[in-house]
Amino acid sequence: MNKLFNVLLVLSGLLAFPVFAAVNINTATQSELEAVKGVGPAKAKAIIQHREANGNFKHMDELDKVKGFGKASVDKLRESLSVSPE
Repeated sequence: MNKLFNVLLVLSGLLAFPVFAAVNINTATQSELEAVKGVGPAKAKAIIQHREANGNFKHMDELDKVKGFGKASVDKLRESLSVSPE
């Protein structure tokens, strides 16, 4: 019984800390981008428009070319967003 309790305790701990995956700015939808703290509707739309007009991002640093983003905001979002070709 004690082993079962320990297993359940470990499993509940894993569920309490869900695995975080960065949102890929090359494939994310508007709502997926808006779910990222620091990216509202206007910034999400700007990312998508830039991506549609210029193709996929190659590096996170290219995000500062999008209206509403500067170097400081890109740095803050580095852990929440990702760039991978798709």
